[in-house]
Amino acid sequence: MRIPHIFQDATISLDRPLILDDAAAGHIGRVLRMKTAEQVAIFNGNGGEYRCEIIEISKKKVVVQPLEFDPRDVESTLKIHLAQGISRGDKMDFTIQKSVELGITEITPIFSQRCGVKLNPERLEKKHQQWQKIAIAAAEQSGRNAIPIIHAPIDINDWLMQTSDAIKLTLHPRAEHSIKTIQVPTAGVRFLVGPEGGFTDHEIAQTKQQGFIDIRLGPRVLRTETAALTVLSALQLQFGDLAN
Repeated sequence: MRIPHIFQDATISLDRPLILDDAAAGHIGRVLRMKTAEQVAIFNGNGGEYRCEIIEISKKKVVVQPLEFDPRDVESTLKIHLAQGISRGDKMDFTIQKSVELGITEITPIFSQRCGVKLNPERLEKKHQQWQKIAIAAAEQSGRNAIPIIHAPIDINDWLMQTSDAIKLTLHPRAEHSIKTIQVPTAGVRFLVGPEGGFTDHEIAQTKQQGFIDIRLGPRVLRTETAALTVLSALQLQFGDLAN
């Protein structure tokens, strides 16, 4: 049986028992129905994980004793920052979840002219919190010991103006370049994917003004959630660790 892999936003020490938060305690106690003396792997996003033994468990409280630190690292050497046009329904949730599984480093949800999602500040904050929780759950499921950053949603213009040494890519079905023709620097990649309605001509012109390179994925037009994951997979295969 696979040992549960659980994130805790806490300091972990080998010489001190750790009380798990309510969400983790509920998952271990009520969902997995684990018992004392069974083991879990706990990580806090600072690298590596701790093999722990459950020493106290009830419906509302779980205490574990860290036994051993394992420095295992499954992070890709390729740093990737995705700016994703916010999509409707659960498409954005799906994109975030699968991007984390594929090794994304950062995601910034983007508002653009053809973005069909309109949220007031309160709902937007709740969405942001939900997306970060999805990233944490995906990191737990995929065995990552680092939590990708889900930035607060911003306007596309604000994201394009951010300075970075990373190579900058944007998708365009009639682009001259493909992923195989680019060279990725050690600073990594920033790539931009539009919403369901795509980018306007003005937005595409803005990307070029900021040094973005148009790339194509093939002869077919992909849906927004498919495009992001295809780019990420291709980048990891070409420059990262997908084939390792």
